[in-house]
Amino acid sequence: MIPTPDVSHLTKKDFEHVYEPAEDTFILLDALEQDAESLRLSLPRVCLEIGSGSGCVSSFVGSILGPSSALYVATDINPHACHCTKLTGRQNKTPIEPLNASLATPLMQRLKHAVDILIFNPPYVPTYDDEADGAQQGADIQGAWAGGKDGMQVTDVLLDQVENLLSPIGRFYLVAVKQNDVPAIRRRLLDTHGLQSEIVVQRRAGGEHLFVVRFSR
Repeated sequence: MIPTPDVSHLTKKDFEHVYEPAEDTFILLDALEQDAESLRLSLPRVCLEIGSGSGCVSSFVGSILGPSSALYVATDINPHACHCTKLTGRQNKTPIEPLNASLATPLMQRLKHAVDILIFNPPYVPTYDDEADGAQQGADIQGAWAGGKDGMQVTDVLLDQVENLLSPIGRFYLVAVKQNDVPAIRRRLLDTHGLQSEIVVQRRAGGEHLFVVRFSR
């Protein structure tokens, strides 16, 4: 078993502004651990996490791959999250390069068809659209969960970027809940971009039915 990354350096005050690892984080770690051997064998060179929060997930990928020449890049709209991601990477010996940005927008040309591991645990909780808009503009912890109509407002934007980012061997890991309509997400990426998909892990956590879906060419 691969240990969960150490986030003991982050404080209660940090977690007032940055999403603390929770069940949706842990199901994503479980999915990545399940694929650990094949991820290592694929020799990934570029790993990109969208919405890195505490940096726990990117650090976990670093633990899977071990000493490697992989580039670890993370984006988050929350500047405090970028700071925490950098610290968590350092704490867990993973050299993560955080970028304060929305989704992968500033990286679309530089990383075109170059990302081998793409990860997104989005704000998936259904809310009013204006609540999601305000959360994104506020760039604080609310942006980690407020997802707008069907919880898909932010995810919809990223889904249009996925094919442009994935390398020929690329894998995209997406966390979703039942209300997001997982079958529709899978059909959309298959029909529009020809991406195959598989539900890697699913489980109930409180009132949520969580999924991790893996997409590839």
